[in-house]
Amino acid sequence: MDGTDSVAEISGKKIFFLYPTVGVQNRIIAELIQQEYEVYVAKNKDKLKKVLKNYPDSIVLIDINEHMPEKEWDLWITALLEYSETRTVSIGILTSNEDEAIQRKYLMALKVPCGYTVIRPDLEKTISHLVPALQTVNAKGRRKYIRATTERDSNATINLPLGGSLVHGRIKDVSVVGISCTLDGSPDISKNTLLKDIQIKLQTHLLKVEGIAFGSRSENMETVYVILFTQRIDPDVRTKIHKYIQHNLQSKMDFELN
Repeated sequence: MDGTDSVAEISGKKIFFLYPTVGVQNRIIAELIQQEYEVYVAKNKDKLKKVLKNYPDSIVLIDINEHMPEKEWDLWITALLEYSETRTVSIGILTSNEDEAIQRKYLMALKVPCGYTVIRPDLEKTISHLVPALQTVNAKGRRKYIRATTERDSNATINLPLGGSLVHGRIKDVSVVGISCTLDGSPDISKNTLLKDIQIKLQTHLLKVEGIAFGSRSENMETVYVILFTQRIDPDVRTKIHKYIQHNLQSKMDFELN
């Protein structure tokens, strides 16, 4: 197993939806994000192909109804899988095209590892068909939760009631299970301290959570605190955190794609 494989097995794989429809973006991608898959939208096949050289264990889900004729997609997919730097990319088809001959071609001749998923009017059924295909190629790896680093985001902050006063801080990374952050004055917080009425700001979202101090570490002359959310976190808060993480990751990937 080489180094790249090791990283993918531990941290999971990036999933790129190439030319997804609005319905796919609003429903399928949104649901996969809630299920902790690391998902991106790509709208330029040539730019994506260049980026895939940096992420050769990625998954690409293509709508062959979009952008160019099916035969040209065949050539593009074949070239991608034959090119030494991208041949480990896992391809899947996600399309409304139900033609059985086309399905057989992709499954039997091109042997796309992530299968051929037909988009149904009932998108829940589409998702239930797609998820096993992602599991087959170990899309999540051993990672349980996606997270976003926020150090360059001035709108990712925390206000923490502590010792009768409100301590302000900056969030360094976030997932639905917790955050790491720095706090003004580097206060002494004992491990397992219950922290109530925490306010975290993620862009325009102001969220109220409850957490437990998991520990701290010294990093670049600062104390970094790790706070884990309790089980009482509101489901709506979890949804908003997921949306923020997706926006954060997509913005960084757009920079690479462009």
